[in-house]
Amino acid sequence: MESNIDHSLISLVIQAGGKSSRMGENKTLMHFLGVPLIQRVYERTKGIAREVLIVSNEPEELAFMDVSLVSDSIKGKGAIGGLYTAMHRASSEYVAVVACDLPFASAAILDEGANLLDQTGADVAIPRLNGDFYEPLHAVYRRESCKNAILQAIQADQRRLISWLPSVRVFEMDEVLCKQLDPSGLAFFNINNKEDFLLAEQIELGKTD
Repeated sequence: MESNIDHSLISLVIQAGGKSSRMGENKTLMHFLGVPLIQRVYERTKGIAREVLIVSNEPEELAFMDVSLVSDSIKGKGAIGGLYTAMHRASSEYVAVVACDLPFASAAILDEGANLLDQTGADVAIPRLNGDFYEPLHAVYRRESCKNAILQAIQADQRRLISWLPSVRVFEMDEVLCKQLDPSGLAFFNINNKEDFLLAEQIELGKTD
């Protein structure tokens, strides 16, 4: 599926703010088949955007990345604070947000998400799986409208990443569309622990289905 979106309208923001408590170490920096995991995510997705930012609470650890590193604009708010930071610090109309722990992140899904915002006038293009599960850290947002809605949610002490979605226009990218864009079905495979990490490497090497 070919997107017609002008990539100069898109900023890519990689979220790297998690504490990796279940991993026992900073998974952002763990080497995935020889490459830091965050660099792998960056290489897979950078082609869709004119600007790339990384949101991290420890930006000094990511100095090797040749992109802009920013810390949370509003401290202590967790993942939703990181999402607000993405909207606050990005400069493009559309903001593609992806988590650093998605080794099979799909540039095609993000690219089509931006295209859908451009075509439909929606504020968010977000994958929704099994009719119930949203993927807010593999989605695309209209910067200004989403920044305001997220800020209102934070001010109301709402911590869920999707708590503010009812206040904006949402285009849900269903499983059929996501499968067309990502035939492997692995785009949302996230790494929470070392078992996940090992499995992802085995998948990449073709050692498992």
